[in-house]
Amino acid sequence: MLSFFVASPSLRMAPPVMQMQGVTPVGVAGPVSTNDFQGGVVPTKPFASAILVQGGSLRTWSYRSPAVEQVQVVLSTEGRPLDADIELWHGPDNTPCKMRVYVENGLLRPFNAVIETPRGPNTVAIRNIGQLEFPLAAEVVAQNVDQPSQECLSSSMTIQGGALRTYPFDPSVDSVQVLLKTDGRPLNARIELLQGPNNNKQVIELYTEDGLDRPFLCFLETPGSGNVVRVVNTAPVEFPMTAAVVANSINNEMTSNAIYGGDVVIGGDVGW
Repeated sequence: MLSFFVASPSLRMAPPVMQMQGVTPVGVAGPVSTNDFQGGVVPTKPFASAILVQGGSLRTWSYRSPAVEQVQVVLSTEGRPLDADIELWHGPDNTPCKMRVYVENGLLRPFNAVIETPRGPNTVAIRNIGQLEFPLAAEVVAQNVDQPSQECLSSSMTIQGGALRTYPFDPSVDSVQVLLKTDGRPLNARIELLQGPNNNKQVIELYTEDGLDRPFLCFLETPGSGNVVRVVNTAPVEFPMTAAVVANSINNEMTSNAIYGGDVVIGGDVGW
């Protein structure tokens, strides 16, 4: 005997509703309080802000807000050479600032510079032009950007087009500030950190569309002795610039060792 089952409509349950404490659920009449909601910008990588850029690859950092007027770029390696191109993109086919950076040892002397980004949106592009065996760590921040000291702002000197100036530093100086700007004309310069005759530890080839609107500030690490900063104005004679190179941090232990004869003396004519 066959038995037939008549299909009956199934009873549907109400869909589950996720309720948050202190917030009125959807569909229930009542005022919604905004005290439980807070707005803010949360970084995507709060504990690892540096991004690894492999050899031959490109990374970009975009800032749409016009409130971002400066960004600080820090490049480093694990002890290998660093060779990179840094460009500031402002609008289509507009590169108001670009530079070529070479560092012999990216761990001992990391690249640290401040780039002006007025009138956003702006994009900072960093390209590792080294080989695949030479990756670098790049970090671009827009908050708590370092500023030049009052001594740096008040000690600027004019460098005519095609001329150069050298700034030797004591072994007690661990890092120096370099500030370059013009009166509104383009800025073309080369900054070299030498330790010994023609021994380049760090080289920066810089171009800025407007040296008054976009001055260049960088911090050079100068460990050891015999450090000399050489600034060359690679522009024609019609484009002078002002340069300020002063000490940023001083190692007091190195100063005390030099006083008590801890530094190496070459020659032998001390005391004559």
